[in-house]
This record gives sequence, C-alpha cells and structure tokens, in this order.
Amino acid sequence: MQQTTNTILMIRPVNFRMNEQTAVNNYYQKVLDNLLPASVNTKAQQEFDGFVEKLKNIGVNVIVVNDTTDCDTPDSIFPNNWISFHQNGNIGLYPMFAENRRLERRDDVLQILEDKGFVINEIVDYTEAEEESVFLEGTGSLLLDRKNQKAYCALSPRADEGLFIEFCEDFEYTPVPFTANQTVNGQRMAIYHTNVMMCLGETFAVICLSSIDDKKERKNVMQHLKEDGKEIIDISEDQVNNFAGNMLQVKGVNGDLFLVMSQAAFDSLTNTQLNTLKKHNAGILSSSLDTIEACGGGSARCMMAEVFLPKA
Repeated sequence: MQQTTNTILMIRPVNFRMNEQTAVNNYYQKVLDNLLPASVNTKAQQEFDGFVEKLKNIGVNVIVVNDTTDCDTPDSIFPNNWISFHQNGNIGLYPMFAENRRLERRDDVLQILEDKGFVINEIVDYTEAEEESVFLEGTGSLLLDRKNQKAYCALSPRADEGLFIEFCEDFEYTPVPFTANQTVNGQRMAIYHTNVMMCLGETFAVICLSSIDDKKERKNVMQHLKEDGKEIIDISEDQVNNFAGNMLQVKGVNGDLFLVMSQAAFDSLTNTQLNTLKKHNAGILSSSLDTIEACGGGSARCMMAEVFLPKA
C-alpha cells in the first residue's frame, strides 16, 4: 500500500466565508471584521489559485473542481472531510457535523474522476449516521497510515468512536483512538479534527503530544508510531494554533516526496524541526493561506483530498 499519492482533488470556492455552523466546535475560526464577504471569497480564491500553482510546479497532479452556487457551501474548499479514496478502488463517504457541509457531497465529482480514467469499485457510505447525530469527518478525523494499516483518530463531537471502529473493520485498519485537547478560555476542549494536531509521513510523524492529556493514550500513540519506524516530531499547542499539524506529504516530480503546509505553519516551526523534516522530504512547500485559515479554521491539509484510486 502507498502512503503518499501524486494526485490531489481540490475544490475551488465560490462562496467562501466563516461558517457559523462549524464555529461552535472549531475554535480556530475567526471573523474578519475588516473584510466584506465578497472580498473574503476573492482573497480565498487568490490563496487557493496560488497554492494550486505551487503544487503543480513541483509535479503534483491537481484535479481542480469548481464549487457551484446551487447550495450554500462556505466550507467546500475542504473536500477531505466528506470523501476518501483508496487503492482498491473503494471510496468512503462520511457524515458531517454541520448541516450545510452535507451539501458539499457531489456525485459529479466521482464522474469527473471516472472521466479522467480512475476506477471506482465500491462506495462505502456512512452518511446515514447523520440521522442519529453521529459523525466521522473523513481524513480530517481519520489519520491513515495506509502502509501499516493503522488509523489514528482524535475522538471529538465530529469523530464518533463507534463509527471509527466500523470504518476500521470495513477498510481493514487497526484503530488507534485517543482524545486530543486544546485550551479554550482556560478550559480543555476536544480538538475538532485529528489532522489539525497530527500529520503522518512515510518515515515521520508530526504530532502535538501535549494535546493528548491522558498519559496512557499518549504512550500508546507513541508506541504505534515508533514500532512502525516513524521519527516523531513533537509540536507545541501554539504551533498547532498556527496549523503546523495540518500538513500533507505528497509525491511530486519523479516520485520525490514533498511536505506541504501553509506559510503560517512554516513560520511557526523551529530550525531544528525544519531540519528534521527536510531529512524526510525532497522539499517543503509552503503557501500563504491566511484568509482560508482564519475564516475556515482549516489549512493546507484540509484542502487536499488524496486520490489513491487505480487507473483503468
């Protein structure tokens, strides 16, 4: 099984803004009072286009699909939450916490991929769980070590343990559940997505160990990473707030590995951390995503849905 892919699906926004429905438990979102809604969307589009261009420049195959104005989908720029693609040709469709995010799921996206020669064998659909108010938000909630068949999941209002276990049974992953917290107004609150505090590369893991308050859980996560030969790069809660956990390793030109992150994430890292990451990657790509991060409460990783589907 491959851990990294050369093909990424991205959705270009048309109505990007702060989503009031997700802000209830995404503590990274902010209202940009100084910007009109239209200029927020324009700035997000500029950041998106600049990011896509940088990815293409290192040889990543980026499939850009435009969002539509048919529905109010302010978070459509984060497709990795509603869909995941797997090497055996299977697809996962996921139940979303915010009602307006459920409108992001589009059949035509699957058609576009098939038109490009990708094979879809089976769709594993978990979306009915929304009726029970049970959620699992794709590879935001699920951090997949595809090579070692392990799935890491920080449980939260958006990542239900029962559904996580069901996913692991369906896709044949060993579950590694835990709780990750952040400090909000002096209280410890669950971090909404695993991929905000953790990133898995082929030979390394970036993780905010201090967010896992339970020592047993922390030890268990570290043990799994170590036994799979991952070098652990520990980041602080302050670095998590700058989206340093929200990175993705991709394959670029000639199969070289690149680590992708936002400029804010890059700027928050220490020289020691950067040097360690450079050992595991041919290069580091960073792009300014300030508006997207502030209003969307997500960053580079959330914007990229990795396509592992086989070609016809």
